[in-house]
Amino acid sequence: MDYARCFIPRLGEHLYIHCPDSAGLRRTTIYAAAEYNILGRLMQYLPMHAPLNPRRVVYLFIYMGAAVESLTAAGATLMASATIGTSKNLSGGVLISVALVLQGVVECLFLSMVALLHHCCVRSHMLAPNVRMLCIMLYGTSSLVLLRCTFRAVQAFSMYTNSCGQYYCGTAINDEWYLYVFEAAPMALYTYWLNTIHPGRYLPVEHDRYLDPDGKTERMGPGWIDARSKAITFIDLFDMKSAFRGRPESTKFWLHLEQWPAYPETHVGPSAKPRGEEERS
Repeated sequence: MDYARCFIPRLGEHLYIHCPDSAGLRRTTIYAAAEYNILGRLMQYLPMHAPLNPRRVVYLFIYMGAAVESLTAAGATLMASATIGTSKNLSGGVLISVALVLQGVVECLFLSMVALLHHCCVRSHMLAPNVRMLCIMLYGTSSLVLLRCTFRAVQAFSMYTNSCGQYYCGTAINDEWYLYVFEAAPMALYTYWLNTIHPGRYLPVEHDRYLDPDGKTERMGPGWIDARSKAITFIDLFDMKSAFRGRPESTKFWLHLEQWPAYPETHVGPSAKPRGEEERS
């Protein structure tokens, strides 16, 4: 996608060159989806601090992402069917600009959820080395996605608020170094980060394996307990009824340590190795 966008400053009069740019938001959503999956797995590992069903975290952000994608599709459709500089084309550009801003808002909500989980772990003395590494990873990668969203929003608004006849204009679109520094570089670093320090090395393979409240021992539990029907868990992701009445004690399986055995030969401590190294050794 970025390769096509590199030609925009030189070939601005060709509408078809802008089609990849209009649909480029989808790739940001794909990158962000990887983060959503990691956060869901981290909540399964720390069920006592999860604000919602960990298995529904991805769906929560998919719902919000669907709204963003709808605006992007509508904007791209208007732009593709209109001449540059017309009111219809401008309306499409505004929709895409708003979608980029909303994508940044979704990323900020994601960062807030990571910060909440991190704060709960620190307060309860459960910030194990692998949990700390995953929090740092999510902070870093999400900040890179947010940086790209911010740049693209600024670029979009500068493009569609400057009238240059049949051409797009604006500093952010005419100077190619903005593209390399604020879009290509963050995504390249994001990809390198997740492939070099893979999150799977710091999360257990078993989804029912969780961290004991002592912050050191791992146990095999029943997994997230939710007595509601599957359809209701998709509709009411945050279980608002339990939020007001309090969760039943029967669902707080981490309070009954005698029922869930410690995972064999597993002890999370300051010298714990990444999961990949443990398996190789």
